[in-house]
Amino acid sequence: MKVALPECFLTTPLAHRALHDVSKGRPENSKAAIRAAIAAGYGIEIDVQQSADAQAMVFHDYTMDRLTEATGPLRGFSSKALRKIPLRGGDEGVPALPEVLELVEGQVPLLIEVKDQDGTMGPDVGCLEGAVAQALESYAGPVALMSYNPHSVKYLATVCPDVPRGIVTEAYPESDWSLPVATRDRLRQIPDYEMAECSFISHDIDDLDRPRVAELKAQGADILCWTAKSPQDEARARRIAQNITFEHYNPALSG
Repeated sequence: MKVALPECFLTTPLAHRALHDVSKGRPENSKAAIRAAIAAGYGIEIDVQQSADAQAMVFHDYTMDRLTEATGPLRGFSSKALRKIPLRGGDEGVPALPEVLELVEGQVPLLIEVKDQDGTMGPDVGCLEGAVAQALESYAGPVALMSYNPHSVKYLATVCPDVPRGIVTEAYPESDWSLPVATRDRLRQIPDYEMAECSFISHDIDDLDRPRVAELKAQGADILCWTAKSPQDEARARRIAQNITFEHYNPALSG
C-alpha cells in the first residue's frame, strides 16, 4: 500500500546529509550537522549503511576512508567500534540510527536513504531494512524512507508499511556507475515505482526534465530532487520538483 508523504516533506527544504560544514566542525551525516539542521528549522536527509553486527549506521560511503581516519569497508566494523571512530572534521563518531532518531525526536522531517547492500540493485536485501524498521518502531515524528534499489523499497513496504517510501532516481551515467549496461538502462526508466509501492521519487537535479519524471508527477507522484547547491539550482529545480535536498547554502524556509 502506498503511503503519502506528509506535507512537511514538500514544504521544508531537506539538508543533504544534514546541515554539514566541516569548517564549522559539522561533518556530513554527523550528530553536529543534525543538531544544526534542527536549529535552523530544516528537514534532514541522511544515509544508512550496515555494520558488521547488522545495525543501521548513519553514514554515506561503503568504505571508511574518505570520511574517517579508518580504512576498509564500513561493514567490517561493529556498531560499537564505529561509534568510537571520529568523523573527519568533527569530534564525534559514526552515529547509529537510534541515536539520530533520539536526537531529531520528530522536530523536523527526516528522510532516510537506505543504501543498496546487494551491490547490483538486486534482491539480496532485508537485513539493513530490518534494522531500520526496528529502529523506527517507536518513532513518532515525520519520517520517510527511500533507496536506489527498488527491491529494498519493496522490502521496506513489508517491514514499515505505514512509512512513506520512494526510489532515488537518476540518469545512471556510465561514468558514475559500474552496473551492467542493461541494469542501468532499466533503472533509468524508473519501472519499479508501482511495484515498490512508492509515493515519491528523489531525482537527480540535472535530469529533472526526463519524460518519465513528468509522467510520474502527472500520475500523482511527489517529486523531490538532489542536490541543489545554490539559489539558482533551487529555482531551476522547483520548476519541476516540489522540494529540494540542498547543501552549501541555506535556502529560505516557507511561511
